[in-house]
Amino acid sequence: MLDRLRAIALGFPGAQEKLVVGNVAFFTRKVFAYYAMPYKEGGEIIHRPPSVGVLLPDDEREALLFEGRAHIPMYIGPSGWIGVLLDDSTDWEEIAEMLDDSFRLTAGKRLIQELDADSDRVDD
Repeated sequence: MLDRLRAIALGFPGAQEKLVVGNVAFFTRKVFAYYAMPYKEGGEIIHRPPSVGVLLPDDEREALLFEGRAHIPMYIGPSGWIGVLLDDSTDWEEIAEMLDDSFRLTAGKRLIQELDADSDRVDD
């Protein structure tokens, strides 16, 4: 799961990878995705779940939480992050869209312009 996530995340302009408190994080000037952040379920802490943590617009975040397709990761959840579990049935196009949203909420204007310019070339 991490290899597939890494391939998508590092495709964004200026994206790099680092470890943040033992968790893989993808970033430009700020982190836009985390891999395997722990969360609580029924009072129990789930450690290192195969998941991606992203920042999304409030309406998308609330919809995923309401549908039960996301959880609030420990430590970063109070700052608006959500976690989405990854498994064999993961829709990787949807994950790529979430990463795009998270990237746009955290990257600088120049990188967003570069992303848009790249997508314009692909659409032509």
